[in-house]
Amino acid sequence: MTKSLYTRVVLTFLVSVIGGTIIAFFMSTWVFKDKLNENLKFPLLHFGQDIVRIYETLPLREAESFVSGMKQLDSYHIRIYDETGQFQSYGSLNGHNPVTVTNEQLKEVLDGKVVQVNPNGVASFFLGLPLKTEMGTKAMFVEPLAPPSTEFTRKWALTFLTYSLIAGSLLILVAAMFLIMPIKKLTQATRRIAVGDFNVKLNIKQKGELGTLARSFEEMTHDLHQLEQMRRDFVSNVSHEVQSPLTSISGYALALKQVELTDNERSRYLDIIIAEADRMSKMSDSLLKLSLLESQSQQLQLVTFNLDEQIRRVIVAIQPQWFARNIHFELNLKAVRLMADYDQLNQVWTNILGNSIKFSEDGGVINVSIDQDNKNVMVRITDTGIGISLADQKRMFERFFKADRSHCRKYGGSGMGLAIVKQIVSLHQGDIRVESELGRGTTIIVTLPITTSTD
Repeated sequence: MTKSLYTRVVLTFLVSVIGGTIIAFFMSTWVFKDKLNENLKFPLLHFGQDIVRIYETLPLREAESFVSGMKQLDSYHIRIYDETGQFQSYGSLNGHNPVTVTNEQLKEVLDGKVVQVNPNGVASFFLGLPLKTEMGTKAMFVEPLAPPSTEFTRKWALTFLTYSLIAGSLLILVAAMFLIMPIKKLTQATRRIAVGDFNVKLNIKQKGELGTLARSFEEMTHDLHQLEQMRRDFVSNVSHEVQSPLTSISGYALALKQVELTDNERSRYLDIIIAEADRMSKMSDSLLKLSLLESQSQQLQLVTFNLDEQIRRVIVAIQPQWFARNIHFELNLKAVRLMADYDQLNQVWTNILGNSIKFSEDGGVINVSIDQDNKNVMVRITDTGIGISLADQKRMFERFFKADRSHCRKYGGSGMGLAIVKQIVSLHQGDIRVESELGRGTTIIVTLPITTSTD
């Protein structure tokens, strides 16, 4: 419960107000301690002395009759003790619990001493006076029943509220500093990120909303750092991929201006220029397609079709690639009906099979199989090619990534095919993974739901 920022603020406010009130109470009581006691002591002493003079002046019965009819008994309570400890009281208590008179206090007053007792420290007082009557000395104890005067109460309350306000405000300021500190750290971190500094450590240990916000902020910072690195890599890769064909086109275009070229040389140069231009066109198309897929602006056109038939059609369509190199296919295709985007999945099988053919040795074998359960269908495509290292397997679905740079010129390609495959499979709520060893071929496993949701 205390993990909630709302609850924490409320509790902080309550603790501050209650704490400030308690502190202010003790402060005002300490400041006015003597005045509180004097405010009770002197009127009480004067009233007691008046009662003593009444008993000294009037006969006992008249004095008792006079005292019992006094209006001041609304504010004071009188007890008159004889030597045996019996007492007679004057005035109504009205629920007030009288202070207990001890034998020692009674004896002191009967011996002629004035006893002033402050039992509770502040604003509590009772007085013992010797009272001489016709029947001998008695002990009179007087205690107040009424609160301090209205004027004094007003001043005391004003002082109490002033100290309460000051103490509560100070506690609120101190508490607010601890609550605001994590937010200030987040603000400073935001400014650092705005200028490109992603090495931010908040070190906020709090729980609840602030702790969750801090952890989410650190995760966001990490993701932004990765995105920035990916952006830089993307710019670098695009520049590199574009620069190579542009250099070839520019170089061979200049060579064509030479007059002494033979017709065969001129034709070969033109073929190179056309091939490099076609390579740039394909790379541009791949970038545009991947951009559309990642932005999800291209909606899936879901239809139900036979997956095994689609894969067979793709293999037939790319026959010129594998027939010329004497590559064979071993097919184990179960009849599976699937709801998906036909054209997009056609691109998936074309790209994967194209890679398998590209990296297989002449006369190699490519195995394609389909398995199915109640919810998913799994397509396995295995070749006997050069294989992929474990380190490269983690990056092979990134755009522009090429597993073996030393083979770039031999095998060609822009490194965009598997990135497109990955995005299409993700849009179908599926999964793609790779199993491979260097020199022992590669297996690509694509798992797709039989029915793809349109959400």
